[in-house]
Amino acid sequence: MSERDDWLNMTPDELLRECDQEFRKARGHGGQKVNKTSCAVRLTHRATGFTVTADASRSQHENRLHAVTKLRQQFAYELRAEIPEGAQYELLPEPSVRNPVRLLWSAHVLDVLAVCGWEPKSAAPLLNASVSALTRTLHNDPALWQILNRERLLLGLHPWKGND
Repeated sequence: MSERDDWLNMTPDELLRECDQEFRKARGHGGQKVNKTSCAVRLTHRATGFTVTADASRSQHENRLHAVTKLRQQFAYELRAEIPEGAQYELLPEPSVRNPVRLLWSAHVLDVLAVCGWEPKSAAPLLNASVSALTRTLHNDPALWQILNRERLLLGLHPWKGND
């Protein structure tokens, strides 16, 4: 298991202990409360330097939880881990957004794609899936689809349309 996977599996309190926290007054909607209390949260993960902010709620506690979610997304979408020799992955039906393993699952799919040079045709067999099933899964998750095509463009490849 990688350090990234450990961070994705941590409870919010455990992850918060790995971060520097800053609080400030929020701006925008929420009435006078946002102008009087320090409810906006900024987290900086000490090990990676990743910084996220959350100020959508009038509650500091809720904003802290939103920031932890954003930080987990950044781990899953930006940090790649090596695939252990002989690792077996399955392209499961995509977990729901509320499923706590969703980001870990997404990170593993992106790890396999990275190892395969961002070629879904090469990654599908490693995920025990057909190319069409992998394409459908990626296309149903806008963040994964965007990451796939961003990485392909960085390598000088054409964006994946799913029927290449």
